[in-house]
Amino acid sequence: MGFQQGLSGLNAASKSLDVIGNNISNANTVGFKQAQAQFADVYANSLSGAGGGNSVGIGTKVSAVVQQFTQGNITSTNNPLDIAINGGGFFRMSTNGAISYSRNGQFQLDKTGNIVNAQGAQLTGYVANASGVLSTGAPAPLNINTADIPPAQTTGISSVMNLDSRKLVPGTQVPVTIPPVITPVAFSATDPTTYNSSTSIAVYDSLGNSHVLQSFYVKVDSAVTPPTLPATAEWDVFATVDGNLINGTGATTNSIGRVGFDSFGKLTAATPAFSLTDPRSFKVVVPVGTGAVTPINNTVDIKLDFTGTTQFGSDFSVSKNTQDGYTSGKLSKFNTAKDGTIVGSYTNGKTAVLGQVVLANFTNPNGLQSSGDNQWTETATSGAPLVGPPNSGSLGTLTSSATEDSNTDLTGELVNMITAQRIYQANAQTIKTQDQVLQTLVNLR
Repeated sequence: MGFQQGLSGLNAASKSLDVIGNNISNANTVGFKQAQAQFADVYANSLSGAGGGNSVGIGTKVSAVVQQFTQGNITSTNNPLDIAINGGGFFRMSTNGAISYSRNGQFQLDKTGNIVNAQGAQLTGYVANASGVLSTGAPAPLNINTADIPPAQTTGISSVMNLDSRKLVPGTQVPVTIPPVITPVAFSATDPTTYNSSTSIAVYDSLGNSHVLQSFYVKVDSAVTPPTLPATAEWDVFATVDGNLINGTGATTNSIGRVGFDSFGKLTAATPAFSLTDPRSFKVVVPVGTGAVTPINNTVDIKLDFTGTTQFGSDFSVSKNTQDGYTSGKLSKFNTAKDGTIVGSYTNGKTAVLGQVVLANFTNPNGLQSSGDNQWTETATSGAPLVGPPNSGSLGTLTSSATEDSNTDLTGELVNMITAQRIYQANAQTIKTQDQVLQTLVNLR
């Protein structure tokens, strides 16, 4: 019987060497998970069905080859489509509807913009609509839309500034008579002596064409111009678009509105107010020329919001001057966030959500069936996949421009190889010894 034990030991050691060799050969395979050969002893039963007290085992056998789903090192790359999983989970791949799972995050774009691996399998996730809203249904193949992002027409401007309370009404002189003699001058955008301060900002029409909106601020003398607001100081606001004066509906000819401040320098109101809910804003009717899709006669109604503006005894300054419009833009780059959200950056400075990568995990990952090319398929032993966005539940996070190295421990595997080799030699020696015993019996006379 010693031949049987020795032979089973040789087979087991050979299988162990095969597993070790496969681990070593995949030491540089991205996302590879090393395997381990597990063995069990073998006993023969007696005729009565129970093992005898003095029975000897008949050898060993390979009970399972189990993959070790431990984390591999994360290595940075220069490819924004390389994605590494840090933690649990698998990428969910689709090949003509057939679903597989992988830890290899080396992806690229095919000719139609789908995110695929080297075998052409498509990465799946939650797709985004034109507004960047992610779907909540079943995962679908992810596609990077490289079309230009459409322009957005400016509808509002938010300006926060400080108007210098020390400034005099343009055209006046320091009074030398009592009462003072005040001689105001008419506003002119080309004459800096007719206004106190100015600022400018780019606005956009519906086609994405840029127009320069410049606003001017002129201090009002309540002794000459009756105040229109319950305030102790008022300023008229004038505006030009591309150098052309806007005819407004303010208290002063051609002004687009007026802002007032209390004795503490805080903004009280703007007139004519944009609406009852926006007392510190007024409307600017901006002409934008022909061609743009605008409400009436090629004009754009823009809400000019002064909330936060002050009038203190310090120099004129602008702390905020923003608007909500933008021109069209081309996709310049994209990256994947930790939660799997793919965000595209455009040449107009805007960003948009293009999709979200999903991960899948299993109750028993060792039950997955390896199908080669760093991919596994679901089996009854693995259980059903638990699919969700990264960084939720038992799912790990994603790292963009990075890959997960093989988790093969070369040092440990080389030591295991030496051990397996010695076990193989020992089992061969068992067969040799048994052969010598048998030879001795044959030679008896």
